[in-house]
Amino acid sequence: MTDLCGHWKLEKNENMDEYMQAVGVGFALRKIVSKLSSYTNIQVDESGTWTLDITSTFKNIHLQFKLGEEFDETTGDGRHMKSTFTVEDGALKQIQRATKSGGVDSIIIRKLQEDGTMIATLEAVDKNVIGTRSFVRHEKS
Repeated sequence: MTDLCGHWKLEKNENMDEYMQAVGVGFALRKIVSKLSSYTNIQVDESGTWTLDITSTFKNIHLQFKLGEEFDETTGDGRHMKSTFTVEDGALKQIQRATKSGGVDSIIIRKLQEDGTMIATLEAVDKNVIGTRSFVRHEKS
């Protein structure tokens, strides 16, 4: 699972506007996000504490967690979620449960591909909408 650890650069989005719309992200923010350069850094320390940092020219997100332990998360667009990470079938799986009535739950699966890329699949649960983000390894400068 530590194969996912390291620095990643976003290369391509597919169906992300539809995913963001399904989870309630407004039009203006969806347009901004679609144009951003984004980097993801995944690390795990000796104690089993994971760190996931997402940086962009618009907003930075820092998550720190242990597998299987639920924690409070505020998404980049301001939604409040209860998140839990697990490892399943060689992938890092994140379940986001909305804390507000009418909010949309998400499942995000990050998995290393045979070609060395990382694919993040984002599903708006009960909305039948899936977006994908493709990342390549990136040397941090």
